[in-house]
Amino acid sequence: MMDLSTIECASSSDGLEDEEIQSQITHQFSSKPHNNMHGLPPATSVHELLECPVCTNSMYPPIHQCHNGHTLCSTCKTQVQNRCPTCRQELGNIRCLALEKVAESLELPCRYFSLGCPEIFPYYSKLKHEALCNFRPYNCPYAGSECSVTGDIPFLVTHLRDDHKVDMHTGCTFNHRYVKSNPREVENATWMLTVFHCFGQYFCLHFEAFQLGMAPVYMAFLRFMGDEADARNYSYSLEVGANGRKLTWEGTPRSIRDSHRKVRDSHDGLIIQRNMALFFSGGDRKELKLRVTGKIWKEQQNPEAAGVCIPNLCS
Repeated sequence: MMDLSTIECASSSDGLEDEEIQSQITHQFSSKPHNNMHGLPPATSVHELLECPVCTNSMYPPIHQCHNGHTLCSTCKTQVQNRCPTCRQELGNIRCLALEKVAESLELPCRYFSLGCPEIFPYYSKLKHEALCNFRPYNCPYAGSECSVTGDIPFLVTHLRDDHKVDMHTGCTFNHRYVKSNPREVENATWMLTVFHCFGQYFCLHFEAFQLGMAPVYMAFLRFMGDEADARNYSYSLEVGANGRKLTWEGTPRSIRDSHRKVRDSHDGLIIQRNMALFFSGGDRKELKLRVTGKIWKEQQNPEAAGVCIPNLCS
């Protein structure tokens, strides 16, 4: 047990006069969390000590403080016009080296502990892990508008169905028709997202129009509602055509960890030039009537048989 009833925070050695600041911290805590019946750390003031009072994020070196011992993170220090947000005194350039040392001795659970992550990390390694933690919430994959909702996959499926009213389908194959009047007047467009449930997983089918360089194009691609490692267990194909001609695409679905814009900008999907899409649409080429078919299969499964949806696998 470390007795931190008094912590001395010394100024950084950058040519300024040496200063000694006494930060009276009237709490005691251990450098490692105790075990309890739920495996959670005890209710200590550790997080409060290391929480920036401005942005409420965890502080990492350099940790700054004012003459009265109030701390804040380096990012917020540049935004408060050299005034302590707590006491309004001038900040100067004082670092709380003792608090940085305390943080170095801590081991804390991942912030996604409540979502299932069992890992415990040294304080300064925790942030790097959390940025890539497999238990971190997913962003809503809806592409029709910016959506800030996050959650696990079951929650997002319900959110997509109830809030975005997306098309929900069960099965490994799909046959979709995309229609747009006056397509030559449309440079950017996003069609309604379609969600497929097969092999016990969820997949998102995207279709949109955008400019690829100077050329207007349409693009269809699939994203997997899960992590990249699991996405690699599946493959999919897309096909579009008419009048005895067709274009095909085969690939691995991208995880929804990658935004739909990132996937689109990487051109990882079936890309159809607008003139070709209008040729496939038939008629006078003044209206887009494009039919996209496809199928999803497990990587170890025979692709030729993937078009047959086996009930106990695809539901």
